[in-house]
Amino acid sequence: EEQQEIVESAAEFLYGLIHSRFILTTRGIMSMLEKYQRMDFGRCPRVLCAGQPTLPCGQSDQSRTNTVKIFCPKCEDLYYPRLRRHCHLDGAYFGTTFCHLFLQTNPQLRPPKATDKYVPRIYGFKIHPSAREREEEERRKQQQ
Repeated sequence: EEQQEIVESAAEFLYGLIHSRFILTTRGIMSMLEKYQRMDFGRCPRVLCAGQPTLPCGQSDQSRTNTVKIFCPKCEDLYYPRLRRHCHLDGAYFGTTFCHLFLQTNPQLRPPKATDKYVPRIYGFKIHPSAREREEEERRKQQQ
């Protein structure tokens, strides 16, 4: 039973390495294009991105370093995936190259960069930057 677990772990690892290379090929990119268009990887959780489809992205090309994240091409940021099945996937199975190569290969899919920025307000009025500075000063005084 213990040997079975070792074999399964090694097989999953090998499959992940093959997957990371395959998705960089022409056939792999075409396959991922279909998944992107179906929004299999989810949508950007940022409200101002208006449901932009996302792509899987690794933060490292080394295995067992980080889990996969989702990359939003509109705000160009990484997020934790919403789907549980994605939360435990090794990020190296997608690598740091895939999402950027995918968008270079399919430039028509690159959305205009997000320019909208959320502006915090109290009773409809923008919060002045000096309010935060005062908060930080008070915190420093309390720590001394």
